[in-house]
Amino acid sequence: MTPAALRIAVVGGGIGGLAAALSIARAGHHVTLLERAAQFGEIGAGLQLAPNASQALEELGVLDAVQRTAVAPPRLVMMDALSGEQVTSLDLRSAAYTERFTHPYLVTHRTDLHTALLTACQAHPDITLRTGHTVTHAEQDESAVHLHFAGTTPALTADAVVAADGLHSRLRQALVGEEEPVCSRYVAFRGALPADRMTGRMSQHAASDAVMVWAGPRMHLVQYPVRRGELYNQVAVFESDHYTPDSDDWGTEAELEERFAGTCRTVREALPLVARDRRWPLYDRLPIDNWIHGRIALLGDAAHPMLQYLAQGACQALEDAVALGQSFGRFTDPADAFAAYADQRRERAARIQTNARRFGEICHLEGMGATLRNQLFASRASDDFNDVSWVWTPAPATAPTP
Repeated sequence: MTPAALRIAVVGGGIGGLAAALSIARAGHHVTLLERAAQFGEIGAGLQLAPNASQALEELGVLDAVQRTAVAPPRLVMMDALSGEQVTSLDLRSAAYTERFTHPYLVTHRTDLHTALLTACQAHPDITLRTGHTVTHAEQDESAVHLHFAGTTPALTADAVVAADGLHSRLRQALVGEEEPVCSRYVAFRGALPADRMTGRMSQHAASDAVMVWAGPRMHLVQYPVRRGELYNQVAVFESDHYTPDSDDWGTEAELEERFAGTCRTVREALPLVARDRRWPLYDRLPIDNWIHGRIALLGDAAHPMLQYLAQGACQALEDAVALGQSFGRFTDPADAFAAYADQRRERAARIQTNARRFGEICHLEGMGATLRNQLFASRASDDFNDVSWVWTPAPATAPTP
């Protein structure tokens, strides 16, 4: 029996919110997507989409659109940022990859992914998009949720609400409590530039289309092409020695230069071309069990913000969205749909959150620790995906309640 159509509100118009709206609407429900900005948009630069994300995009019906601008890198390569020598690599075009994973590994610009999802939402007849709506609080009873907004905007009533409003989610704060995100003391400078600006040794890496990770003591540099190879994405990350919780004067350009001063020639050549117009402090949170609060559910960074070291932040939001849509396709009661969604996603997202922290520690080892890491990683074959297969393979849908 097809479930009766519900009225679902999604708060947050980023990648997770758009994907959730699309997934729920494709399951047969009416969705109102609320974004506080005056227009939809996405900031940032490149984004890695492992096969679990590509699978989610296919299930959302937008994989083809994303692939029109994305790049499918042939390899993931870890280099030693000090010596310039290769540590290890993964061959994404090997028979072992295609046998183990049914979907491609892609790299794309965040705005390109956001545009593909937004275009699909705009085309769906059961999705209403509203900008300029800042949620101030929510009230719920046994039958509905009432969302209230800043200014004179009238309240909105829905059968259920999905909070996809990011790391600093207002709805999460109201439901879980006023707990602050955890600052890792690391900061990122990132951006994409025209690929033809990459010269010398850098141009060779850019031409290879590989994802390059230059790992060093308490810092790293990530590079890969986006937008059909027309742009080259660079992200420089480092730990600040001057972090204080009550100040924003840390993780500066001067620290960036100082931290990368001892790196190899190729990294030093790339550093001046890393975007400096904005610094991005890196935060996460500890996993929580309470994703569901009556008729309100958390999704994406509102539920499980994670550090970027496994490149899974957006990927996990996409998995959330697909699982949520599947649940709303099987259950007539929002409480049952939310319970099935959380049961499917909670443990896996928590595991990736905690392992992202651990991989960051491995990537940023110093001295003997880095030497041992390099020796261990060098011993693995380029078609050995045993260490990452669990990350790149989404959990199956929870069986329906009899």
